[in-house]
Amino acid sequence: MDKLTDRELVLQLQGGSLEALGALYDRHSRLVYRTALVIAGDSEAASDLLQDVFLRLHRFADRVDPERPLEPWLYRMTVNQSHDWVKRMNRWPHPLEDFVEWLAAAGKNPPYEAVERNDEWQQVQRVISSLPLNQRIVVVLFYLNDLSMKEIADILDIPVGTVKSRLHYGRLTLKKKLELQKDILPDFKFESP
Repeated sequence: MDKLTDRELVLQLQGGSLEALGALYDRHSRLVYRTALVIAGDSEAASDLLQDVFLRLHRFADRVDPERPLEPWLYRMTVNQSHDWVKRMNRWPHPLEDFVEWLAAAGKNPPYEAVERNDEWQQVQRVISSLPLNQRIVVVLFYLNDLSMKEIADILDIPVGTVKSRLHYGRLTLKKKLELQKDILPDFKFESP
């Protein structure tokens, strides 16, 4: 199943294959969990949201277009579910210590670099948690998931200009609160749509 494309797996899922759902879960669960964790700010909630997203994929498989990439659908579902969770909890998420642990465990940096950057990440995560939810979502999708503004606009079903605005104000808040150096959060340049 690992060699099958997302398209082939979605077609199998639409035919009722739970193995295809398992293969899609194995392939995409990390991006769903990571996105939910940063938006919700709660590791238990992120685990629950991860399960919810894949249950929805199974339940609504017939509505997923196998000719289109699956990741935007997963991002949209994750963002919507995370947004609903934050609103339901009617609170701002608490610090994202689990996110820092996940980054260190993911092997993105050698252990000594992760330790050195731990304080920076704790500052960044506190500020990200304090951003208004609409800015937080765009900042997470842009900086953590490396999506373009066009991709974010498509996922959130909003104009590219709105994405630019939310990203701009979210970035200003990050810089102001953290007094960041350019090497921590690079200068943002608007890309043409």
